[in-house]
Amino acid sequence: MSPLSSRPKLRPTRLAAAVLLPLLAGCARHGAPGWQGYLEGEFVYVAPPLSGQLETLAVEKGGRVEKGAPLFALEHAAEAASQRQAAEQLSATRARLADIRKGFRPSEIAALQARIEQARASAQLAQLDLKRQEALFHDQAISASDYDRARLTHEANVRAVEEISAQLRTARLGGRADAVAAAESDVRAAADALVRADWNLGQKAQASPCAALVYDTLYRPGEFVSAGSPVVALLPPGNLKVRFFVPEGDFGRLVAGARLLVSLTGRAEPLGAHVSYVSPQPEYTPPVLYNRDNRAKLVYMIEAVFDGAEARDLHPGQPADVSLPAG
Repeated sequence: MSPLSSRPKLRPTRLAAAVLLPLLAGCARHGAPGWQGYLEGEFVYVAPPLSGQLETLAVEKGGRVEKGAPLFALEHAAEAASQRQAAEQLSATRARLADIRKGFRPSEIAALQARIEQARASAQLAQLDLKRQEALFHDQAISASDYDRARLTHEANVRAVEEISAQLRTARLGGRADAVAAAESDVRAAADALVRADWNLGQKAQASPCAALVYDTLYRPGEFVSAGSPVVALLPPGNLKVRFFVPEGDFGRLVAGARLLVSLTGRAEPLGAHVSYVSPQPEYTPPVLYNRDNRAKLVYMIEAVFDGAEARDLHPGQPADVSLPAG
């Protein structure tokens, strides 16, 4: 018997098992997809719209603030002076409008009324004199010129009464419509200037727009801050997300809203999350640090946000393992 014939022959079932076991083991290792990623933060940069010297910094790096808590304040002497000037200007224009609407003062109205009484008395006296002159003229005791003089004097006194009466009615009407409209426009312009001055003064002090971690402070008191330059960087818990990359074979399993589990070093239990963004564009394989299976040539970036408030204690840059829930 040859040496080969002396070796025990493998039965077909044992041969299939010997071949399939390594394959099944490999399938078991890759049956539950998992991907490596890292935590990413979307920061809120709080900047003043106006420039100035940083006067007060009310927060420290690494601290936490609630919504509405003061963050910093710039020097505001010029803005405060402009606000006072605008307020005084508004008061002045309102006073002028009220004066135009009221018309003449009571003493001026009284003077016109006195002039009317005086004019009426003169008109009555001229009327009596006219009657006497008319009788004398009919008796031919006076000349025609004397009679005409008396008649014209009476008419002039009557016109004077009418003129002063018209002045009194005008005085009681107040300002003309166009003058009142112009004064009202001045009041609105002054009110807008005060609103602008109030806004400028208010922007010199900034408060936190949300509850967040003070991730960084970029200026120190005494430094000059340009308009639009961030002074404080905030990281709200809701702005912390996990970013990971998946190969093309797993891309179809992840859609917006899909549930995920995120495992972090030092935490016994994974955190719940859901897919918030799926990149439609493929990318080249990122560094090995962020992808265990470097055999894939193209990967897709996925972003997910956390479900609960646990994210407030996490930090951008932390490595994370992402997987689908079982079942």
